[in-house]
Amino acid sequence: MDTMIDRLDQDRIRDAVGRAEERTAGEIVPVVAPRSDDYEVAVWRGIGAAMLFVLTGVLLTLQFYDGWGLGWLFAPWGVALSVLVAGTTGGLLARYVYPLQRVLAGSDRLDETVHRRALQAFIEEEVFDTRDRTGILVFVSLREHRIEVLGDTGINQQVEPGDWAEVVARIQRGIQNDNLTNGLVEAVEMCGDLLERRGVDIRPDDENELTDSVRTPRQESNDD
Repeated sequence: MDTMIDRLDQDRIRDAVGRAEERTAGEIVPVVAPRSDDYEVAVWRGIGAAMLFVLTGVLLTLQFYDGWGLGWLFAPWGVALSVLVAGTTGGLLARYVYPLQRVLAGSDRLDETVHRRALQAFIEEEVFDTRDRTGILVFVSLREHRIEVLGDTGINQQVEPGDWAEVVARIQRGIQNDNLTNGLVEAVEMCGDLLERRGVDIRPDDENELTDSVRTPRQESNDD
């Protein structure tokens, strides 16, 4: 995931934000995070599912197998070892295989976690700190494959939440094409067009109140 962040063309994104803000009062703040959480619940679910699966298999084997090749499995230590290895394997897979982690975490939890992290980024990056409350956070959380666009009160008075759907779709398309820079540049340009259409007009004395660069906050761990 960090590789995609490292490949971001900071200059292109900064220029796109600057061009969009030349036409409207909006202050666009793109943020790309490797993830919004580590999802320990997914790891525990992976452990539990693997242990249950293997324990069921062991019990069925003990019930119906009458051969000579699995004598060790009939010993208590053999059952315990099988379940322990299964649990360890399930936990590791849930921790490091991100598609599996997303499935085990569940779509609702991913949505809730990314939304909460986006709200946190809105505060951390001071998106609220504009004269007319016209800040816009474009938040991308890579591991979860989730994107949130949050407008401040001055934006939300003129732009409906559903209006951001195409902005989100452009970023998703860029990620699918392994070119997040293109996705962000196109999304920022669409933000400018949308704000212009919705009448978020630039003031004669407009100033650039928030830096135009893309923010890439890193998590404490470096597993991505």
